[in-house]
Amino acid sequence: MSLWAVLALLAACSATKAPAPAPPGVSVAAAATASPVDFDFDSIDERPVSARATRGKPTVITFVTTSSLPSQAQVDFLVAMAKNDGERVNYAVVAVEPGESRELVEVYGRALGTPFPVAMADSTTLAGGGAFGDVSGVPVTVVLDRSGRIAWRADGRVARSDELRGVLRGL
Repeated sequence: MSLWAVLALLAACSATKAPAPAPPGVSVAAAATASPVDFDFDSIDERPVSARATRGKPTVITFVTTSSLPSQAQVDFLVAMAKNDGERVNYAVVAVEPGESRELVEVYGRALGTPFPVAMADSTTLAGGGAFGDVSGVPVTVVLDRSGRIAWRADGRVARSDELRGVLRGL
């Protein structure tokens, strides 16, 4: 078999190869086929954390607990990103904590210097349901496209800024 025939065969094989699976903890959702998610979380200030408030811009929502160091690291990444992105991207943090922890969550948001809204998860989300499904393995970071469809999700790990920027670039 000639060199050209071998190269042609290799090219044909690589063209039909299945895409590599996502790394553990990452789910790349098919945003074009998904419906927009509907959510409305109880914000600890006057800035809404809802589907309606986030439509029209890419949105990064991270589900955290105040006792999780990886959650704190994820919020730190988002704070730095939000300072660069200004009004181009929505950011929000949702605490997966019971209502009686509201004051602790307020202190948490202030201590981390969040320039974006921080909200409390509703009872359905706390029970592992709701628009985003199970978010108990914090941090859980979800990226929504401009239409409010889930475009990307990372569960139980810190999603670095460069990784999130790559996702946002495509939206």
